[in-house]
Amino acid sequence: MASLEQSDQKVVFGLDIGTRSVVGTVGYMNDGQFNVIAQAVEKHETRAMLDGQIHDIGKVGGTVRKVKEKLEQQTDIHLTDVCIAAAGRVLRTVRTTYDYEYPDGHEITDEDIYNLDSGAVEKAYAEFLANNTSDLKFYLVGYSVMHYYLDGYQIANLEGHNAGKVSVELIATFLPDDCVDGLYKACERADLKVANLTLEPIAAMMVAIPDRFRMLNLALVDVGAGTSDICITDDGSITAYGMLPIAGDDITEIIAQHCLVDFNAADEIKISASHNDKVEYTDIMGLKKTITAKEIARIIKPKVEEMALKATTEIKKLNGDKPVSAVFVVGGGGCVPGYTKAIARDMDIPEERVALRGEEVMKNITFLNNDGIERDSLLVTPLGICISYYEEANNFIFVSFNGAQTKIYDNGKLQIVDAAMQASFPNEDLFPKRGEELRYTVNGKEKVARGEPGEAAVISLNGKPADIHSKIHANDIIEVTPSTAGDPGKAIVENIPEFKTRFSVNVNGKNVEASRYATVNGEAQTGYYSIKPGDEVKILDYNTAAQIAELMDIELTEDTVIIVNNERGDANTPVYENFKVEFKSQEEAIMDYYKDFPSADEVAISQANEEAYENMDYEKRLHSDASGQLSFSDLPDDDGTYEKSEAPEDANEVKNILAHDLHIIVNNSAITLHGKADYIFVDIFDAIDFDLSKPNGRSIVTTLNGSTPDYMQPIHEGDKIEVYWK
Repeated sequence: MASLEQSDQKVVFGLDIGTRSVVGTVGYMNDGQFNVIAQAVEKHETRAMLDGQIHDIGKVGGTVRKVKEKLEQQTDIHLTDVCIAAAGRVLRTVRTTYDYEYPDGHEITDEDIYNLDSGAVEKAYAEFLANNTSDLKFYLVGYSVMHYYLDGYQIANLEGHNAGKVSVELIATFLPDDCVDGLYKACERADLKVANLTLEPIAAMMVAIPDRFRMLNLALVDVGAGTSDICITDDGSITAYGMLPIAGDDITEIIAQHCLVDFNAADEIKISASHNDKVEYTDIMGLKKTITAKEIARIIKPKVEEMALKATTEIKKLNGDKPVSAVFVVGGGGCVPGYTKAIARDMDIPEERVALRGEEVMKNITFLNNDGIERDSLLVTPLGICISYYEEANNFIFVSFNGAQTKIYDNGKLQIVDAAMQASFPNEDLFPKRGEELRYTVNGKEKVARGEPGEAAVISLNGKPADIHSKIHANDIIEVTPSTAGDPGKAIVENIPEFKTRFSVNVNGKNVEASRYATVNGEAQTGYYSIKPGDEVKILDYNTAAQIAELMDIELTEDTVIIVNNERGDANTPVYENFKVEFKSQEEAIMDYYKDFPSADEVAISQANEEAYENMDYEKRLHSDASGQLSFSDLPDDDGTYEKSEAPEDANEVKNILAHDLHIIVNNSAITLHGKADYIFVDIFDAIDFDLSKPNGRSIVTTLNGSTPDYMQPIHEGDKIEVYWK
């Protein structure tokens, strides 16, 4: 900076480059007390700045030079370096929500939370760029987390919880490079080098809210000429910044319109009314007028209440949609009557909790030259700019990131991850990357197999191993080797939960557990099949009869008869849970069929009963139906009377009523079947010499008139049959 001959202390020169004026302060810090050597104020001759933004670098540079020269005359010090502050007007805030879903069973760590926050900041930056048409570079100044969510429910702290879907809602604040560049160039026009740059809300906070109060949830509103800058504190730090493009100049314009004067005259009227009951002025018509302070308060009241309402709304938004405990107001624009009361009303807090900060916060400030200096809220920001120099933070520094010089805003908490973000180093290259996900479907439902995590980034700081949370300072050298991706997601059929379940079936009278089978894209696959992206996997809820036979080590041959739930099946017949399956040889099947057939006597009696029933007249059927069975002893006589008659001595007499002989050809030999009214295929075994219990081959071949018959199939006169062992 510059040095005083009579002091060994480092002298600081601070400039508050405002919309209406430039305020310069020269002083030094000694044992925690800031000593002001000199101050100077110079108004802009024209509106070279609007709403805190430099519009004419040359004219603003000229005003800065005048302030510098005044201070050099007062102090006899050649000023070369200067501390400045960027107006809150140029801060851009973006509110966003970011979601991330972790696999089941993952426990959330601090690094996971930081990664979540980083993702939200990147999203906020992307959203900001999407709505910004300029090619300007922006710096992340800070961010404030408003809420965390776990599976959709708000939660205070995610750390330690089992993961699911996590979300963060935050406000990120960015500073554009053009505003910094404009301030630097204006100072260069006055032959000054910028030694420190802070933000105006932070500078005001240095004086208005001491460190010991920042544990409280407070708001600072710096009402300047063009903007109202807002700063929120909580838990010992600054948590959010905000800006409103409405401030003292808006009130000045109302006075100018009402009094019919130019802007500068209206500003003089506004300032004078804060100290006097009446103000005399001359309007543009040359007429001398007088206006009272009460009348000025009346005409500006709507605008003052609008300013207060907007400030209150912004404070609540920055503070997580809730009011703060107290509000401190600094800056000339906040001195207008009714402003603090309106904020208290809109914030719904007591009036005594909204106050202008002035002399009461300057106990640690000594004015060595006290001539005409009024310790009010207008001095808070200029003094804070000087004091911030001694904090060794809130400045732009340069670091080397992978060999490239990177300018980064130093908020006193810089870490390697902040430098990486400013250098546009991909966030995903810092953290282990998972391999590509494997996506497929099981029975129509989408499934995802997550990839394996890779290796984290290899980081060094000034040649020594470091991590993303290592703190950094000016001129540090950072080298980062990107993280690697892990193996892609893998899955095999046998690990699918549905595939692992088993089901019971009855095989040849014994209950057994059957395994599931799967098809992939319509083709049968074993449990060892490696699933590929896009595969359509179906876990079948049945086995085929052939698969059941394989399970039971049953060899299927041409001789094998498959019966599923008592019906003839084949190798492809589905067998579901609790189904009954039988595997038999043809001989066994024939014998089972034959075993269940009724005897010739039983068939003859049944057929005789049916024929007799059909030949009855109506009254006889009624009697038969009422009795529940047909009995020859109960048949009525021809005259209609019922006399008990004697039944035939044996069933053969009934059988003979319908029985007839059947002549057929079996194995080219004529055969006659006797004693039945109707004949079926298996009846031939009563008339031929063919022993089923003594196999003479692998299987029996049967044909009926050249076709394969069913064993229950009826046969007729003259049919040609073949039966032989194969």
